[in-house]
Amino acid sequence: MTRTVPRWTAALAALAVAAIVLTGCVPSASRTSPTSTPTGETVPAQLQPFYDQSITWTSCGGGMQCAKAKAPLDYRDPTTGEVELALVRHPATGERIGSLLVNPGGPGGSGYDFVKDSLDYAVDKKLQEHYDIVGFDPRGVARSDGVTCLDASAMDHYLYDIPAGTRGSDQWIAEQDATAKAFAAACNAKTGPLLDNVDTESAARDLDVLRAALGDKKLSYLGYSYGTFLGATYAGLFPDKAGRMVLDGALDPATNNFDVTKEQAKGFESALRAYLADCLGDSSSCPFSGSVDGAMQTISKLLASVEAGPIRGGDGRMLGANTLTTAIIYPLYSKEGWPALSKMFDSVLAGDADTAFYYADQYNGRQDDGSYKDNSTEAFMAVNCMDYSYNDDPNAMRAQATELAAAAPVIGPYFGYGDIACANWPYATRAERTEIHAKGAPPILVVGTTNDPATPYVWAQALAKQLDSGVLVTYKGEGHTAYNKSNSCVNDAVDTFLLTGKPPASDPNC
Repeated sequence: MTRTVPRWTAALAALAVAAIVLTGCVPSASRTSPTSTPTGETVPAQLQPFYDQSITWTSCGGGMQCAKAKAPLDYRDPTTGEVELALVRHPATGERIGSLLVNPGGPGGSGYDFVKDSLDYAVDKKLQEHYDIVGFDPRGVARSDGVTCLDASAMDHYLYDIPAGTRGSDQWIAEQDATAKAFAAACNAKTGPLLDNVDTESAARDLDVLRAALGDKKLSYLGYSYGTFLGATYAGLFPDKAGRMVLDGALDPATNNFDVTKEQAKGFESALRAYLADCLGDSSSCPFSGSVDGAMQTISKLLASVEAGPIRGGDGRMLGANTLTTAIIYPLYSKEGWPALSKMFDSVLAGDADTAFYYADQYNGRQDDGSYKDNSTEAFMAVNCMDYSYNDDPNAMRAQATELAAAAPVIGPYFGYGDIACANWPYATRAERTEIHAKGAPPILVVGTTNDPATPYVWAQALAKQLDSGVLVTYKGEGHTAYNKSNSCVNDAVDTFLLTGKPPASDPNC
């Protein structure tokens, strides 16, 4: 399964360089206080200290304020310990409605960085005027108590090494299995009990603690990508506490791990075809010629070529098919990345691996000095391993790999065998992949993009239908997620809903 969120503004900025070379509260005129006043609601005694905590904000530059909050380590027994959650907020610049908590996706994406570094990308000025925009790192992620597994050198091996043997062979599977077991053991040894408590339900319960501690009687929330699953999970657990919630780039909560992988493979295949159609319309800069089908065949042969004979990069790493697939996927998250994708194909077709490594490194959070920006890879794996069920039976995986290759002939062959990574995780999932209805919740806006590669449109349709109060907003276009990065039709629907609580009467089909 690929991540359901790129590195947002950093991603777009990197692609631009390479191309040149989301309450029912009544608005109040009161200003944001440096110390929160909790709601004072009554909860089970073991949770009361967490709900009653006051959050103290301090300036952390750029008009931002930062804080820490506490949540139970294990909601099954809140007395066993605590986790610390990192928060950042941009106070409302005008008449304040309340707090709007924002999650960028992942799992493993830093909401702290998203808001602090990319505020105008996260939300527009209208929302900044009327909401305290609050970014948070979920449990296990970045500045919050986090999942820790490997040092930079070991992470390089984990992400970039090329297994011996033919893909899908007993030898290849055995090597992948050994790598996965070593990774899981390292995560368990370095992370400890938190590793058993980074599931999405626990993170959603954290959201309710944060809501109450911030003093909001209802949760206002904007979740992108995986953040839609986090938000939907919250609405399912606390429908009476759900306020104005927008879920953009939706996941289908009822979808199992293999179906997620299959739909994403099809989604990226479709996005790749859209890129090629656009690229072939400008022969002066396109590295391909002829038809889209012909160009897809060229890419398929290129992937097969580096699978059989990897290309050495300038730093000695070898570019294989898995890393090249990552490099292809990365610019497909946004149409703005398409010119950069042409540059990358140009270089690889000429036998140069460095641009492909640059894009794969951006996706993986690897920096120029070989260090890693954050723990997004570890957190991504840990959360997914706790959220889904896995089966590493070789015959079952081979059958699935065949199905993936049939569904997406170019991208699909390199999406298989993903169950290996989590099948031997030290903790078993407690999650059930089932529909979320959130009976009793107010309207919940679900935004879907028709050719979103990472969270295909069918998932937005499914989630909007599942939710008893789901309202679908369709963006007819390309790229991953739509609010504040598509058109005024989407922006107006989201802004109006978050500012007034009034959803569109019907899908505006933007």
